[in-house]
Amino acid sequence: MAEKSWETLEGAVHSCKKCRLWEMRTNVVIGRGNPESDIMFIGEGPGQQEDLTGKAFVGAAGKLLDKMLESVGLSEESVYIANIVKCRPPGNRDPLEDEKEACMNYLRYQLGLVKPKIIVCLGRIAATSIISPDFKITKQRGQWIERKGYYIMATYHPSALLRDESKKRPAWEDFKAIKAKYMELKERGELNER
Repeated sequence: MAEKSWETLEGAVHSCKKCRLWEMRTNVVIGRGNPESDIMFIGEGPGQQEDLTGKAFVGAAGKLLDKMLESVGLSEESVYIANIVKCRPPGNRDPLEDEKEACMNYLRYQLGLVKPKIIVCLGRIAATSIISPDFKITKQRGQWIERKGYYIMATYHPSALLRDESKKRPAWEDFKAIKAKYMELKERGELNER
């Protein structure tokens, strides 16, 4: 089998017609940030600004995510940010099950390229797709799960924080825990040396 490459992924995603979302997209949105990061954030899908620019998390939620990263000493250059689905659902609705399933192999491929040690699910959709279909974001956010060599945590999606200020404090605590886990893995020599 040929070595995995970003060019292969991009070609496959740009020509994808596995679900109805390709019919309305302006751009596919693969991700942004450091493709060799030890931390990968995964949201649900592109919004309007992402669809227009072809970059993940560039709208209001993305700006808040960047501020939260900065608040714990991380940046776009130190993390990789992607989504479950690569095309915008109409009206920013939640991606449907068949849409998520159509894109899941692309996300798995991305994980194989990035090789993160820490995965952060941003919001309910990402958490139920990656951690467990029964995941309850308000009860289980901030808890670490170790699976297949990954340390996985879910926190609130930045767009939820824009709608409900009361979620900002718990999310900030989660981001501090993400940075602490990163430092712990670094001290133990468990991070990827690239």
